[in-house]
Amino acid sequence: MSQTLLGCIADDFTGGTDLASMLVRGGMRTLQVIGVPSGPIDADVDAVVIALKSRTLPADEAVAESLAALRWLQAAGCRQYFFKYCSTFDSTAQGNIGPVADALLDALKAPFALACPAFPENQRTLFNGHLFVGDTLLSESGMRHHPLTPMTDANLVRVLQQQTPRKVGLVRHATVVQGADAVRQAFSELQADGHGYAIVDAISNDDLTTIGEAARDALLVTGGSGVAIGLPGNFKRAGLLPDAACAAALPHVEGLAAVLSGSCSVATNGQVAAWLDSGRPSFAIDPLQLADGHDLVSKALQWAAPLLPNGPVLIYASAQPEAVKAVQARLGAQAAGELVERALSQIAAGLLELKVRTFVVAGGETSGAVVKALGVDALRIGNSITPGVPWTVGHGRTTVALALKSGNFGGPDFFAQALELAP
Repeated sequence: MSQTLLGCIADDFTGGTDLASMLVRGGMRTLQVIGVPSGPIDADVDAVVIALKSRTLPADEAVAESLAALRWLQAAGCRQYFFKYCSTFDSTAQGNIGPVADALLDALKAPFALACPAFPENQRTLFNGHLFVGDTLLSESGMRHHPLTPMTDANLVRVLQQQTPRKVGLVRHATVVQGADAVRQAFSELQADGHGYAIVDAISNDDLTTIGEAARDALLVTGGSGVAIGLPGNFKRAGLLPDAACAAALPHVEGLAAVLSGSCSVATNGQVAAWLDSGRPSFAIDPLQLADGHDLVSKALQWAAPLLPNGPVLIYASAQPEAVKAVQARLGAQAAGELVERALSQIAAGLLELKVRTFVVAGGETSGAVVKALGVDALRIGNSITPGVPWTVGHGRTTVALALKSGNFGGPDFFAQALELAP
């Protein structure tokens, strides 16, 4: 492998592609790998993103997987490390953001890290330590109904403090607008006062650029993909990163196309509704029928086979919060999620046999399951479809084009938009 400058650990698959797209946008040739590689990777890249499925694992398992990823990245010679989590800070009082960040700091023998999930382009902003989704506090947004990580507190200083024994401080927006030197000074003062973390306000891309520049000498950065906007510039100013106009180049992928959706977020439900309203073909997966033993995988594939040559189809398990609660009440949240993921991953494998080579996938957990089922072990990252969601080309048993979308990202017409931009 060529010298890898930035080593990243993402706590889910779509989060990994979200971060990787931001780095490509900054001119870093970026490879995303699925899980910790078994050995070195022969790839001429500037950044590697190891995508885990650790967001909702028990905290000790998430820590173990993240440390294994860190060891691989250290062996690759990375100069800086990035722990990527969701722009809505998806976590619980038990973790996993705090425990994983603590373990990474300990392993790196680093005393301090910033934490900034803000992503203004996707309406995620931080002000006075409070996270907003659009004009709404996180705790009053649709995230309060998340089936696995319901976010009921918008004060991220308080949220992170529940997850770590390290002291959590705040760098307010009034400091950020003074520039990178002022932010670095704030970091130094917080560290001298015994803090291990600083939540950092950001309401614009300019703020994120400032924060990234302030993190120039940080061994570990934590946050959403937005704060990565400023990191490539640090390497360029240090003479370590040449201009790479072709950082986002992807090969063309021939074949049929399909959309798979397992997310039940507000944004994805809107995207499914837009697809249905357009009259395009769709097939709904009912978790309760799956639990009762109905073979919806075979039914979905039999339904799709004659339609695919005429255009993309949608197969979805997305549902409104009331329906999700009813399913979880009967099956349990984890069991219901695993049932849907397994069905959609088996459908993905069946679609591959039907010569589908372009997949749009909605939902982080769903994306992870689909990528595994398709036998993909690495993704080359291309241009963004919408902020945080790039097209990628996956390599494994078969070359496929993949758009892996976090549930909360994209406008109502995202599915059609993505397919129009497919490589």
